Amino acid sequence: MAAMAALEVVMVAALLIAQAGAELKRVEHTPKTEGSLSILAVGDWGRRGQFNQTLVAEQMGVTGEKLDSDFIISTGDNFYDDGIANTSDPLFKESFTDIYTADSLQKPWYIVLGNHDYTGNALAQQDPAILEVDSRYNSVNKSFIVGAGVADFFLVDTSPFIQKYWNNSKFDWREVAPLTTYIDNLIQDLDDALTESTASWKIVVGHHPISSGCEHGNTSELVQLLLPVLKANTSWHRPSCMHKNLAHFYHNV
Repeated sequence: MAAMAALEVVMVAALLIAQAGAELKRVEHTPKTEGSLSILAVGDWGRRGQFNQTLVAEQMGVTGEKLDSDFIISTGDNFYDDGIANTSDPLFKESFTDIYTADSLQKPWYIVLGNHDYTGNALAQQDPAILEVDSRYNSVNKSFIVGAGVADFFLVDTSPFIQKYWNNSKFDWREVAPLTTYIDNLIQDLDDALTESTASWKIVVGHHPISSGCEHGNTSELVQLLLPVLKANTSWHRPSCMHKNLAHFYHNV
């Protein structure tokens, strides 16, 4: 019995490592015929229309129509204050479907999670059933790649890097723990994907800023662990001031 229990523990540990260490999933978004690409990006938005969410959504609709935007990227903290409970949570429709109603926003939304999403049911936003509620909402995986012709977008799950979150019982670390293994594998997978990408532009997106002169400041864990990978594979462009509600980072070859 003891040997069997030990075997089960080893098998479970191996499964966790295998899940975390798989290469990044990739989805392809067909660009316009002439090869141009226009996107919108938004973060920290899910507030049932409050805190100017509705006003921002209206302007996104106007801008999206002018640009003929191809898709929208969400940089996380998609639902306040604690994510969604499940795929039928009314907060999803009240903060997403009922808010982003402009014709120009009826495009795919590619989603990365923020820390507020992790304090709810983090897996609910990646449940295929969410597409039955709103087919635009594409949270393919916690980290994944969107290929869009001239550009590859690398959506990176940054919340697990932040050590102050690790022992907070509110965080939903299912399919992430053990955290150190998850982070090590994610860094390797991102490094491999950036190296293999032949796109003219490599754009890395995450919720937390690596470097910022604003309120939240630099994220030391990302400076230590993620920045070296980006510098090795891209031309590093540092935004002079990036607040958390647009906390993503850009790089191009």
